[in-house]
Amino acid sequence: MQYIGIDVSKAKLDCLWLRDPDTHKVKTRAFTNNTKGHQQLNDWILKQTQSRESDIFVVLEATGIYHESLANALFDRGFKVAVVNPARPKEFAKGLGNIHKNDKRDSYILALYGHRMQPKLWQPESREIRELKALNARLKALEDDLQREENRLEKADFSSSSELILDSLNKMIQRLKEEKARLEKEIDDHIDGHPYLKKDRQLLESIPGIGRVMSRIMLAVIHGRDFTKASQVAAYIGLIPVQQESGVFRGRTRISKAGPARVRSKLYMAAVSSLQWNPDIKRQKERLLSRGKTKMEAVCAAMRKLVHICFGVIKNQTEYRPQAV
Repeated sequence: MQYIGIDVSKAKLDCLWLRDPDTHKVKTRAFTNNTKGHQQLNDWILKQTQSRESDIFVVLEATGIYHESLANALFDRGFKVAVVNPARPKEFAKGLGNIHKNDKRDSYILALYGHRMQPKLWQPESREIRELKALNARLKALEDDLQREENRLEKADFSSSSELILDSLNKMIQRLKEEKARLEKEIDDHIDGHPYLKKDRQLLESIPGIGRVMSRIMLAVIHGRDFTKASQVAAYIGLIPVQQESGVFRGRTRISKAGPARVRSKLYMAAVSSLQWNPDIKRQKERLLSRGKTKMEAVCAAMRKLVHICFGVIKNQTEYRPQAV
């Protein structure tokens, strides 16, 4: 097996072939992070290693959206691909006593990490999940644009702007609302067009606090990765409790916030609703408050609980049944 480490950034790919793990001999080259660069990287790896794609193990870090097209391209061509949490190679490098950081060093650490740790192979999302995530992202962008225009209209009204300015803002707001409604229908149609997504959405919406907005987001999250436990979903979203302690200092527990902020923001609103309407989460809130926890800690716990319930109904393919008596 040949091991390749690729340090991915928005503009370029720093690729390193670990020619000999024992003597640390390497071969490196940089490519642009686009379709042409991906093909050049593919050709370079095959030429240098003189190996088949199935005998080449490529390790990348998950870097927002910038690694996704490369990972898909390599997988489609038959390479073994591992997309790893950046924290894992970082801790691995610390264990080696490595304190330096540059693109070549990062790609070397990734290749060596692949050789020694044999990380789990990556599987791409299905086409329908990729499309759902893209539609959700586009809808989020429209909602942000709409909010900005509504803020500008409020400011223009307050400052007595001219009728031309107010008319322009109102027209733009109306167009954005129309496009938002059209896109929401496209998302609903996309989900309804795939029976398993339609069924899972119905299961999610059986949970008090999970409505049309949150169900489409959780569909993309849960089906977007190979999660085996609810705790993995919560960790991905950034809802794992983090204690702040040092010596005699005891700070308040907070959530990690390591995942997608847009998902947490929507989940926060769902949790606030569930505190009123979901019997299990209401009981959890009362228990936490009685133990001296703050209201915000209760909300964060409700967010985690909702994620666990969402994962459970999909995994077990059963509607939500309250456990609280």
